[in-house]
Amino acid sequence: MFASILVNAQSFTLKGKVVDENNESLPGATVLVKENNTGTSTNFDGLFSVNLSKGNYTIQVSFLGYKTVSKEISVSKNKEIEFTLFPNATLLDEVLVAAVRVKADAPVTHSNLTKKEIAKRNLGQDIPVLMNYLPNVISSSDAGAGIGYTYIRVRGSDASRVNVTLNGIPFNDSESQGSFWVNLGDFASSTQSLQLQRGVGTSTNGSGAFGASLNILTDAISEDAGGEISNSFGSYNTRKHTVKFTTGKVNDHFELAGRVSKIYSDGYVDRAFSDLKSYFLQGSYSDENTLIKAIVFGGKEYTYQSWEGIDAAQLATDRRYNPYTYDNETDNYSQDHYQLHWNEKLNENWSTNIGLNYTRGLGYYEQFKGGRDAADYDNLIVDGSDVIVDRWLDNHFYVLNFNANYKNEKVEVISGFSSNYYKNSHYGEIIWGSDLAANTNIRDRYYESNSKKSDFSVFSKATFTLSDNFKAFVDLQGRFVNYTTNGLTSDRDPINVDKDFSFFNPKLGLTYKLDDNNSFYTSYARANKEPNRNDFEGGISQHESLDDFELGWRLSNNNVKINTNLYYMNYQNQLVLTGAIDQNTGEPLRESSGKSYRFGLEIDADITLSEQFSILPNISLSRNMNKDFNANVDGVLQNLGNTPITFSPDIVFGNSLVYKPLENLQIAFLSKYVGKQYMSNINSKVSDLDVLEGFFTSDLNFVYELETDKIFKSIVFTALVNNIFNKEYVDRGYYYTYDDTWSNPGTATTVDGAGFYPQATRNFLVGVTLKF
Repeated sequence: MFASILVNAQSFTLKGKVVDENNESLPGATVLVKENNTGTSTNFDGLFSVNLSKGNYTIQVSFLGYKTVSKEISVSKNKEIEFTLFPNATLLDEVLVAAVRVKADAPVTHSNLTKKEIAKRNLGQDIPVLMNYLPNVISSSDAGAGIGYTYIRVRGSDASRVNVTLNGIPFNDSESQGSFWVNLGDFASSTQSLQLQRGVGTSTNGSGAFGASLNILTDAISEDAGGEISNSFGSYNTRKHTVKFTTGKVNDHFELAGRVSKIYSDGYVDRAFSDLKSYFLQGSYSDENTLIKAIVFGGKEYTYQSWEGIDAAQLATDRRYNPYTYDNETDNYSQDHYQLHWNEKLNENWSTNIGLNYTRGLGYYEQFKGGRDAADYDNLIVDGSDVIVDRWLDNHFYVLNFNANYKNEKVEVISGFSSNYYKNSHYGEIIWGSDLAANTNIRDRYYESNSKKSDFSVFSKATFTLSDNFKAFVDLQGRFVNYTTNGLTSDRDPINVDKDFSFFNPKLGLTYKLDDNNSFYTSYARANKEPNRNDFEGGISQHESLDDFELGWRLSNNNVKINTNLYYMNYQNQLVLTGAIDQNTGEPLRESSGKSYRFGLEIDADITLSEQFSILPNISLSRNMNKDFNANVDGVLQNLGNTPITFSPDIVFGNSLVYKPLENLQIAFLSKYVGKQYMSNINSKVSDLDVLEGFFTSDLNFVYELETDKIFKSIVFTALVNNIFNKEYVDRGYYYTYDDTWSNPGTATTVDGAGFYPQATRNFLVGVTLKF
């Protein structure tokens, strides 16, 4: 009996390998032991190892883009097993982003989020907020509750420097270079996966990546028919209603799927409401070698403005105060995207992909202005008149992408081009005036300008398997941009630009596999970036350049995954945020810092503590400096030496402590610390108003899935308590200075001020999703 007990208590080793249909290893595949809900992932050679006591087990292996495979095994001694995975429709979908994504072992610093991970907190907040716990990421929103106008910064770089693509199609606005998620409410519900590459990353389509690139893949083809009805409610009268459906594969080839959503929130800031309507529809044809997708998606937003922020006195007395008082101080904009993708596998080595896109954007925001000068409105009003204006954007965006992929055992090459064309009309109309000039009619225009931008890039990127331990990566891109605009700005200043830019952006990298669990990588990347429209308005016409050096170590074993990297980003003529904003549009203003750099260490980990507990910490330590920065202080141009770059904290820490007491129940405690930030580049030489103090916040997330046998496949209950400790904090603001020579003639005293965007205190969201 004693011998029998020892045998049953003994731990045996189950080793295995996971390969695809061509017998190629699949690194990063998930291996799950269903009986005890434990598992591991395959290493760089597709190998895995788990320790099991004597008994019968079901081993399940899954990998993105492949059909999940399960095997029942009996363990009574050390054993080896092999799994062969076959592609499903999702793998064809992955090809849509193959040209802009990297694989797990690439020498590029990156993080991935899957649909399952996104769904855990998808209760109406925008994608930047859902990405908040990725390494070195900070998110914010004007209204304070993560809905409406939301923003993201990566390594201290703002959204205009984060390249975003949707299925490989550029999403950044061609002129401002920003990404406006408010136009795509609930887009997370139609996202299959996303990859955030920090630094320059690999060559991508559209505007240059100067802090990061984010590529999003929309919903994959579903094999089976089904649908979802999701409803969530929460603080500040927040609510989200989503309906999704899919026909599944019809006749083994065709699928039709779609989504409609409505999100509403009053916002944390007074009257900063958001009313967002959106839709997503796709039709697909697929067979063994072909994928054709037609996708239409878009949204219409109606938001009350809160982009002016509040001053220090208002922050102290009423942090939810909104300085706007006009009832219809609103933003009204619609944006529709039409995409067509055709992927063709020609043979075992060659495949091609074509992507076409047309985006239509149209909208305005309405403003009340009191006691205005007639000259500011083309003399359509009388001096001192109050006026209400609509300021319009009317734009069209066309894209053609093509790439070809060649792959054999030793090399994989992706080459192609991306061509896009953008045109936009900016104009302002007077819709009311307390004292209009003679012969003035309602909707007369007081300014107008027209813009055109063409952007063509050609690239070739290759991965070479030099040996069992070494892989080399080479990525070459040429990018050619023309931007023209003429007419008047909203301030009625002339803007006449006709500028060409030609950029060469090389990238090189090397990955070395030390053993089954450890690998190292190093890379160098060059990036160049043209000014945006606001920069041209401010007299800046010179491009900026970046050299990005990365050195990383990756560890992966049964219980621990660690990604560590050092980066040094050396800028020439970097356009850094001054801290100030355009008082008409809310757009951040920039200036050239000459020479500057970002130097940092990033570490993120996924640690399995037990069958129920895991911890996912990340930390970023950095130094972000302008070199020999010059600024006017009290009317004198001064060299302030090395100064901190705006909105670039020295430390960003995030952590997720996950507890799974049951297979279908997860409780996560999420924490975030962001260190002190400067809102100007002058290092508080005038006053300390330009400092945002560091802050620490925590969220609590519950997800429970109830599987049912009737009507619904399952019911998912989700709850999210944001800022659970009720912290009052500000994560974003602006700072301005001017020389006050008017009130003190003959002197040049520098006067300063600041605006702040307070974020919500403790608040909650709860939701239920019915899956059928």
